Amino acid sequence: MYKEMSFISYYFHWGRDEVMRLGHAARRKWCEEISSINADLSPSGSKGKKEKSITELKF
Repeated sequence: MYKEMSFISYYFHWGRDEVMRLGHAARRKWCEEISSINADLSPSGSKGKKEKSITELKF
């Protein structure tokens, strides 16, 4: 949960209370959306390798 909160806070500049108001599913969805945008904007240098989303990381 802390990684999700940090990730969303970093990109949206939201405070703790704002992020905590989101349910778990909503936090995961926002993390997926932010990760998708980041992957589209800055693809990795490896051919055929997609950058990992924060939601793919093991917590």
